[in-house]
Amino acid sequence: MSALVAGVGNLFFSDDAFGIEVARQLAGAPPPDTEVTDFGIRALHLAYELCNPHDLCIVADCVARGGDPGTLYVIQPDLDEPPSITDAHGMDLRVAFAAARELGGTLPAMLVVGCEPERVEPGIGLSRAVSRAVPAAAKLIHDLLERRTRKDRP
Repeated sequence: MSALVAGVGNLFFSDDAFGIEVARQLAGAPPPDTEVTDFGIRALHLAYELCNPHDLCIVADCVARGGDPGTLYVIQPDLDEPPSITDAHGMDLRVAFAAARELGGTLPAMLVVGCEPERVEPGIGLSRAVSRAVPAAAKLIHDLLERRTRKDRP
């Protein structure tokens, strides 16, 4: 099994850098058969990478769902939802998914490990709650990859 862990977010908008920090932590000791990349807000670069053969892609991202700051979520994104118009400060994953298809790629199984932000405003540095969630998110991603590997074994 080949997997991609994609850290996304904007490091200039506080907790939006969550995915970037998770990718940095995982890059120090990547899970077996896994490529870990910080894509930042570069949706087109992610789209090109999604055209490469991967069995699974896990995206680490800041995700506001109404929980307490630092809460982690595992989300199975709707890969067929049409993209929206985005601004230059963020990345809409739907844009990356649509672009990968336009480039002739076949999307792998996808999961998002998201973290509830405390603040997403101009500034560098994660809030305390989100910073504490980074190691837990890295462990969660390791666990998700391990479960998938065990499930794929005969």
